[in-house]
Amino acid sequence: MNPSRTSRVILAVLALGLLSLTSGCGDAGGLRGAGPTAIAVSPARLWPDLPAASSPAWDYGEAETETVKGVTAPGDDIHMIDPVAVVRAEIAAHPDMYTADNSPYAGTAAGMAACGRTGGSGTGACPVLKAYYRDLTGDGRADMALGFRLLPGNGTAVRVYTFQRHRLVQIMANDDAVTAVELAGRAVIIRSPSQIPGYEYRTQWTWDADQKAMLLTRDEFLRTGKPQRTPGPATPSASAR
Repeated sequence: MNPSRTSRVILAVLALGLLSLTSGCGDAGGLRGAGPTAIAVSPARLWPDLPAASSPAWDYGEAETETVKGVTAPGDDIHMIDPVAVVRAEIAAHPDMYTADNSPYAGTAAGMAACGRTGGSGTGACPVLKAYYRDLTGDGRADMALGFRLLPGNGTAVRVYTFQRHRLVQIMANDDAVTAVELAGRAVIIRSPSQIPGYEYRTQWTWDADQKAMLLTRDEFLRTGKPQRTPGPATPSASAR
């Protein structure tokens, strides 16, 4: 126990003693009820005879990793990696998404011409965002969190890379409309907008040593504040229709 915490405990004990001395005449000191206690209810299993699912209902891309071809760094130092080169390598590896006819993110490929060696802010012509570095895998070496705009829409690609056996490997990939991305400990938290005012989606990706990838470990729909009402055109009542 640290000194400040010890001092607070001593003061609390003295205060309680003083309170008992000063209030002894008017208070019998008996126990007082705190009100009714909620009854604990055990979980109830629904449809116990329902057959187990043979395959997952949704594909979240768990445990999907990809080696980045043609990108290396001396001593596997990920700080020496060019973020723009990493995005260009992804574009080259997935032409169906970036450069083929009717590809959904052709604007991203076109915008790469405006990128310098270390990328840009993501708000101008270059779609590559600033790279961030943190040990997300727990091996004592920095990993790279990288983002880039998915153009011409408003989506953002969030990626995490690490070195495995002297190869640069993408260990997490998520494409979504994004309001914020946070690094908390060894987790990546992505916040995305909801169509319901005052709420947002929040997903958390955490390193899994067995899968050698960052897995989706939490998927939440959370309230962020009081919904803001926007005035709209007057609508007729039911009786008027």
